Amino acid sequence: MPKTTFPARLATSLAGLAGWRRAIAAAAAGGLATLALPPAHVVPLLWVAFPLLLWLLRGARTGWPAFWTGWWFAFGHHVLGLYWISAALFVDIGRFWFALPFALGGLPALLAVFVGLATLAHVKLRDRFALSGAAEAALFAALWAGAEWVRGHIFTGFPWNLVGYAWADFLPVLQGAALVGTYGLSLLTVLVAGLPVALDGRGRARPWAPMAAGLAGLAVLGGWGAGHLSANPTRLVPGATLRLVQPGIEQELKWDPQARMDNFQKHLDMSRAPGWDQVTAVIWPETAVPFWLGNTRGLEEAISGVAPPGGVVITGVPRRGTGPDGAPSYANSMAVLDAKGVVATFDKFHLVPFGEYMPFRSILPVGAIASVAPSSADFSAGPGPRTLELPALPPVSPLICYEVIFPAAVAPDPAGPQPRPGWLLNLTNDAWYGETAGPHQHWAISRVRAVEEGLPLVRAANTGISGVVDPQGRVVGSLGLGEEGVLDLPLPMASTATPPYGRYGDRLFVLALLCVIMAVPFLARRV
Repeated sequence: MPKTTFPARLATSLAGLAGWRRAIAAAAAGGLATLALPPAHVVPLLWVAFPLLLWLLRGARTGWPAFWTGWWFAFGHHVLGLYWISAALFVDIGRFWFALPFALGGLPALLAVFVGLATLAHVKLRDRFALSGAAEAALFAALWAGAEWVRGHIFTGFPWNLVGYAWADFLPVLQGAALVGTYGLSLLTVLVAGLPVALDGRGRARPWAPMAAGLAGLAVLGGWGAGHLSANPTRLVPGATLRLVQPGIEQELKWDPQARMDNFQKHLDMSRAPGWDQVTAVIWPETAVPFWLGNTRGLEEAISGVAPPGGVVITGVPRRGTGPDGAPSYANSMAVLDAKGVVATFDKFHLVPFGEYMPFRSILPVGAIASVAPSSADFSAGPGPRTLELPALPPVSPLICYEVIFPAAVAPDPAGPQPRPGWLLNLTNDAWYGETAGPHQHWAISRVRAVEEGLPLVRAANTGISGVVDPQGRVVGSLGLGEEGVLDLPLPMASTATPPYGRYGDRLFVLALLCVIMAVPFLARRV
């Protein structure tokens, strides 16, 4: 009788689990997958987490066990990866205490449905076509990446902690995002990480061959990425120096009526620090100005007073206006001011549900809205990505807060009438989440947008992380989370040519997805 290998014994044991044992094993594997992402970056754990899930799914022969196995994996993944969202409630926990269970468990439970549906489809197709080994891993990777894409688009989308972000600190492999985007990088990563499932044998003569081939393919991508980095050193815009102001104001004090003027004055004082007259632009974070633009006497004059000679101040500011129906409208905005006043504005276009607007406000009871909504009125969404022309600087595509997390939606369509921007600018306030994993994840996500678009990214955050990133994702300089200070940095130049993903967007991801799907029958016969 041939001796069974450890992977074969492990696969049999996992497939035999049921009930709460299966749920715990799946959730633990999902937590391991989270540790591969920022800020931990223990990427090899993916080669443990996904084979464990696939072996657990071997024991799922009907619909509900297949769904719940994937659901528990994703629940463990999102609980560990998104725990920090609950930190925002503690800014006013006396009012929002009841939302704590939803933030800690409800949102992960909802997001886990996408993976549960993917594993349900996986098991049905796997059994229908008798797939195993590399074919099994390829099918799973396609369904996982498809589920990520749907999660990133349906109901306004929430593409946070995509598996492709595991490579944010591994720049050679990360360059693949310039080709197929983060969704495509997730597809490749889950495919290669799932290939150890073939180590259980399942009748194959060389069970190690699929994993070896996958790692070789990843090495080829990394080699190409290293060459791309070497051939594209950081180039700087001549004469452009940016001053990033990170005031480090705690969220509890940010809108305190007694502290607002002091907070505003702090931005003015930090902007005027030595060297002020040598910079091209002073950049403040999201809602750095705690007063309404255009409705506060002397506000514009005070901000314009710290515009450097021949340069501008760029700041986040709430803006109040009048809507088409004559009713008041409110926007989370960015304003650009020179020594004479406002020269450009931009309104955030991708608003945060429950934070900046209340879904279904028109049909919900007033009492329910008052207990959940942050205010009695919603912010209005801007028209979408825009290219703004700036004095003494290349044109810019602004992004406020979490607008930066959406792949292929951070700059105007290259085929449209607006010109390609020379850089991306992300203004944010992560003080809501304290010194948790959330701001680190947000910073990593922002850096990946630079690689996808071939554009430098500048980020100004209230409590960090602020910094400048070149088009290949290299950090030119940064201020850490929780630090207070001013950072003067050069502005890198955009890539000479728009990378494939920046030009064609998710069409390239769909093409890669179709290639993997079409490869499944070949792998079923050969590998």
